[in-house]
Amino acid sequence: MRLKIILLSLFGALSLMSTSDLKDTEIPLQRETKEPRGMENVAYQWAHLALEGTANDTDRFKPRPTITSRYLGLIFTSMYDAWTRFDEKAKPLYMKNVERRPEIERTLSNKEIAISYAAYRALNEYYYSDSTMFRNKMVELGLDPDNSSTDSQTPEGIGNLAAKRVIEMRKNDGANQYGEVAGSNGEPYFDYSGYMPVNDIDNNVDINRWQGKYFIDENGNPYDPGCLTPYWQEVKPLLLETADQFRPGPPPMIGSEQLEKEVKEVIDLQAKLTPENKALVEFMRDGPKSVQQAGHWLKFAQDISLRDQHTLDEDVKMYFLVESVAMDAFIACWDSKMHYDFARPYALVHEYYQDQVIKAWGGPEKGMVQMKGQEWRPYSPDSFLCPPFPSYVSGHSTISGGCAEALKLFTGDEAFGVEVELVPGALTEPDNLGDPVVLEFPTFTEAAEMAGMSRVMGGYHIQADNIEGLALGRKIAQYNYREYLKLLGEGDAPLAKTNK
Repeated sequence: MRLKIILLSLFGALSLMSTSDLKDTEIPLQRETKEPRGMENVAYQWAHLALEGTANDTDRFKPRPTITSRYLGLIFTSMYDAWTRFDEKAKPLYMKNVERRPEIERTLSNKEIAISYAAYRALNEYYYSDSTMFRNKMVELGLDPDNSSTDSQTPEGIGNLAAKRVIEMRKNDGANQYGEVAGSNGEPYFDYSGYMPVNDIDNNVDINRWQGKYFIDENGNPYDPGCLTPYWQEVKPLLLETADQFRPGPPPMIGSEQLEKEVKEVIDLQAKLTPENKALVEFMRDGPKSVQQAGHWLKFAQDISLRDQHTLDEDVKMYFLVESVAMDAFIACWDSKMHYDFARPYALVHEYYQDQVIKAWGGPEKGMVQMKGQEWRPYSPDSFLCPPFPSYVSGHSTISGGCAEALKLFTGDEAFGVEVELVPGALTEPDNLGDPVVLEFPTFTEAAEMAGMSRVMGGYHIQADNIEGLALGRKIAQYNYREYLKLLGEGDAPLAKTNK
């Protein structure tokens, strides 16, 4: 079965159903007579609302993929932990010392109630601005959103307790969610690491190191976005042991033949961008209503739920695995980024091709033109010209490599089969649009590799960032999958070797 997803807007994000769209698929929990599958299962529906919350978070706070990956990881951990108390042998991650319910209580209805309360409480904690949307969902399901019981003898209490335990256990995990780390002055996600880039935004004194770039705000004014969560490697992973567990070796440096070759590749790829290439760059970059990489792969996981008509049990387990990998992959990726503090192609092209005439993208409405190397820029709008953090390794590659591997391990097969139709240039040059194109993702591995290559084609990364990122993500997925199987009581999987 092949899934075709039509993008209904020019924003490049997969279209998400509204809450009202789901109403016709829902049956009050107490009236279920057969097990719902695909979009009719309650886990799928809560995942949909988690994506809505992520998209709204991006609109409110600008892209912050590290933070939203943690939100999604903890939301689905809450749902998983609640579900385990109604499974024969699965163990929770955080909800210890709560008894497994007897076999007679392990009904679909009780599972639905438990994971709904867990999802509701966790979503309200992490995406609190959308509390009304989540409350309405509970009412649609015939559940009382004001039931805050933590009675572990009831499914409502188990769900509430699962989310409560996750929230409590992760309160001081290094993310600084509440701005309580010393010196934060109550500002959530304040950088407590004291990171200061070697290069300021106007002066590049060490070409091997990262330099920020100006963004343009909605009023046309330049501003310095700073470095996004430069302390994220200090966040406690979900299933991984440590942030540096699989840290890759160093990137190629100025003076090396490899770096010279890879910088040239970035220029050449951009100069030859096809409509399909542009569509891929934009699809993987995501648009104004973006769900970031962790959300993007949650969408892909939902495609598998639709394709294979998953039950609630299957979706709870799949989302937990995939989002644990996404959350841990961001932590490990930031460990590499901040350890090496490596330059992006934006600066490297300027250094290598200073005063040389090259063919490159001249900006919206200009297309490909002849220019001097120091005028080169990524294929990206001024509002988000270049990701505001170091380059090595690529976050898109790390998260895509990891989540693709997780889905392959979960399904036991490479086959993916998703197609996406969209208009090239919609996010980057909206007044110069071509005909729609169809992107095909036949396998999980190819989808991950296409995501990684899109970052090289877009001018955000060199090939080393991509290749090492994909490898890092896959190691994390293999490790997390083994830990996941232990939690399920289903034995072991081969463990990827660390480099430590």
